[in-house]
Amino acid sequence: MNRLVSFIAVAAATASLASAALAGTPVQLRDQLVDDGDGRVTLGDLFGNAGRASNVVLAQGPAAGGNVVLDAARVQAIARANGLDWANASGFRRLVVKGGDAGGATASQAGRTVEVLTYTRSLSAGEVVRPEDVAWTRVQSHLVPGDAPADADAVIGQAARRALRSGAAVAGRDLSSPQVIKKDELIVVTFSQGGVSLSLQAKALQGAAAGDTLPVLNPQSKKTIVAVATGPGQAAVGSEADAFRAGRSASLR
Repeated sequence: MNRLVSFIAVAAATASLASAALAGTPVQLRDQLVDDGDGRVTLGDLFGNAGRASNVVLAQGPAAGGNVVLDAARVQAIARANGLDWANASGFRRLVVKGGDAGGATASQAGRTVEVLTYTRSLSAGEVVRPEDVAWTRVQSHLVPGDAPADADAVIGQAARRALRSGAAVAGRDLSSPQVIKKDELIVVTFSQGGVSLSLQAKALQGAAAGDTLPVLNPQSKKTIVAVATGPGQAAVGSEADAFRAGRSASLR
C-alpha cells in the first residue's frame, strides 16, 4: 500500500512538472518592435525574455526605414513550439517590425487598436468594391492609413486603382470612380452648341470614369478631340459636357 501511495505521489509530481513544462515561459511584446539589423526577425526581436529561443528566425529582416508585417497567430504558434507563452491579450492580428533606422512602434502604439474598414477578399485592379468586400475590423493604430474612410458607403461602388490584399485596411488612395469607358473602345460622342446637336462614333484613346476628360479619335477625319465621359460608352463635347460636369460637381459638394 505504501508503495502504491509513493507511486501515485511520484506520478502526480511528474505530471505537474510536465504540465509546467508544456505551459512555457510567459513573454510579452517589447516596447519597441525593431529589427536589430542582422538581416532577420527573431523571437528575441519581439520578446525581451525569449531566452534560448531568442535566435529563432521568423522572417527576413526589413530594409532600413521599411518594415515587415508578421501574422500574430503564426508568431504565437512558433513561440509556443519553442517554449514561450505569448497570451496576445490585446488580440493582435498582425505585428509590424520596423527597420533599425526607423525607430519602431512604441508600446502605446503597439497596444492600442482602432476599428477601421478592411478588405474581406483580395481585389484586382479595376474591380468594383461590393458591400460584402469590406468589413469593420480592429487593427493596431499605427496600421491605419491617414485617409482611411469613416463610412463604408464612400467605398462601395468604387474601383480598385491597383491590386488590393485581403485583410488590409482601406485607404482612400486605393480607390477611384469606376471607368465607364475603356481604352480603344468605340463610343458615341455628342456635340451640343447653340441648339445644334450632333453625334458621331469615335475611338477612346484612354479609359475614363464619369466626369473625366479623355482624348477621342474621329476615325473618319483622323482628328483627335477632347471629350467628357458621361456614361458607359458615352461622351460629350460643348455645352452638354459643361452641363454634365457642373451637375456632377454640385452633387459632390
